[in-house]
Amino acid sequence: MPNARFQIGDTVMGRWPGSNLYYEVKVLSFDNKTRLYTVIYKDGTELELKESDITSLTMFKQGVPRSRSRSRSRSPGRPRRSRSRSPARTSRRSSTRTTEVRREKLKEALEVRLTPLSMTHENNTNSKHEKKEENNTATNTASTIIEEKTETESENQAGGRYNLRRRKDQGDGKTEQIELEQKTETLLQTKPPSAIKATDLEFGGRVGVFFLMFLLPLAVLALLILCGQKDASLQSFPLELPALQSLWDWQVFGIVLLWLLFQAVLSLLPVGKLVDGMPLKNGKTLKYRINGFYALLLTAVAVGVALYQEVDFSYIHAHFLRFYTSALLIVTLLSIYLFVRSRWASKDELAPGGNSGYIIYDFFMGRELNPRIKNFDIKFFCEMRPGLIGWVLINFAMLQAEMKHQNLESPSPAMLLVNIFQLLWVVDGIWHEEKLLTMMDIVYDGFGFMLTFGDLAFVPFTFTCQAYYLVSHPNELSVFWIITLITMNGVGYYIFRKANSQKFAFRKNPSDPAVSHLKTIPTATGKSLIVSGLWGWVRHPNYLGDIIMGLAWSLPCGFNHLIPYFYLIYLITLLVHRNTRDERQCRKKYGSAWEEYCKAVPYRIFPGIY
Repeated sequence: MPNARFQIGDTVMGRWPGSNLYYEVKVLSFDNKTRLYTVIYKDGTELELKESDITSLTMFKQGVPRSRSRSRSRSPGRPRRSRSRSPARTSRRSSTRTTEVRREKLKEALEVRLTPLSMTHENNTNSKHEKKEENNTATNTASTIIEEKTETESENQAGGRYNLRRRKDQGDGKTEQIELEQKTETLLQTKPPSAIKATDLEFGGRVGVFFLMFLLPLAVLALLILCGQKDASLQSFPLELPALQSLWDWQVFGIVLLWLLFQAVLSLLPVGKLVDGMPLKNGKTLKYRINGFYALLLTAVAVGVALYQEVDFSYIHAHFLRFYTSALLIVTLLSIYLFVRSRWASKDELAPGGNSGYIIYDFFMGRELNPRIKNFDIKFFCEMRPGLIGWVLINFAMLQAEMKHQNLESPSPAMLLVNIFQLLWVVDGIWHEEKLLTMMDIVYDGFGFMLTFGDLAFVPFTFTCQAYYLVSHPNELSVFWIITLITMNGVGYYIFRKANSQKFAFRKNPSDPAVSHLKTIPTATGKSLIVSGLWGWVRHPNYLGDIIMGLAWSLPCGFNHLIPYFYLIYLITLLVHRNTRDERQCRKKYGSAWEEYCKAVPYRIFPGIY
């Protein structure tokens, strides 16, 4: 088998699939079987290219003038300009300095938004342009610049292919050569049309995230206060602030710290496989230890030992507000630490969505993509371990508290269903922990206050609101309702898992027999969009499955109050926001193929509705 022509880490020019446009890319890997290079563009887009679609920077730069010189062949009838110099004509060497000055002026003034180079298309079009006569002269540099800018913008608006149009001048031809060199330099730095601007602000921009940082913690606190009351209606919400002793306890704070330390130690155990994450901007990949399921099992053993020692886990229910405020303080301190340390992070380590230059916005979104302390990945740890496993532990504590407060010998069916349904979801997530590495949270989002609060405070203290509510508000379920809820959760879980498994398998290998039968729409990026099966039903079947399960988790609480349905309302709001963000990015990335896909799959989440 011949060796690879290009090495990993090489910067080369790669042809955009489906076109003759070339962009600067970096080689990430090479597959000896398929003979395909995996490359990454400047905006983070990752594609597989054939060797014939790649050329070195040196060959690319040399190819532009050659193709141009070939296209300038004169017809026999065209008079040839004499090369003799008049005595007053300045020599070419003496004009070098003037040429450099003019090149610098052109470099500062010329603005080209998108002018990708088509090497093969250049040869075909320049000969046609050679036959056209233009009346303008190139003696005035400013007019030449304005003309170039206008032409480029009009071509961009037309949405067609772009190439270097040569304009003839009545002078000595030097300006024309400078234009070509300048345009070539610009082309080598051009980003693909799917580039996503890092300054696109989400959540209402600076003002929106400023209010979210205060409103979200207060909203969770209000939710927990209502859930703990006998009357959980909004009308009974206490107008006075809770006493400080009901919100803070140093012992509780120490327990939360020990919990985080315990889970961190489990994540560092040398068990489980070591896998590579997605390639970063610089082409490198990070290593991740996949041992979350082992951590869950060891945590279950530790809880069993604690029960044998007669530890009363209903303590968590009795001090629930204090546990929340302790977690909130840790979230705040960790977010400040992450923001400060990001000031020393390199550009390759920064997240594309959290570097707007606005301090509050970047603090909320997170500046650094993968903050690490040696091999300990802080974001990956927080995403799965303390919050999700803590969610299961809190549910179990609420189960014990219900038996204690309601004087029950065994948990109620409603409490059991909530515990079992949510345990299934957590176990599934941790079992498929490796798939988290391809999700938006890891690949795109920075790790700041938003994700820190979500992982360590929002998830464990709001996703447990059904169990917390049932402690003070028991609800009897008939056999019919029990069977209905089990069926509903089963259907939701099937849709959720089937859709995610298909997506992961298709991303990994579209030729996999499990997904090769699915109908697809090809895109210019080399990737395809699934338009059959669950993914032909709605654009986000995994979101639909999540919502059905969320409804099954809330219904055991009955219909007396809206509070138990907070999770469901939040989930729908979050998924609609993600859908909007995903579609905006996909429209930029896939272009006309995305429009075709939207026609083939018109509904986003709910069939026939939305």
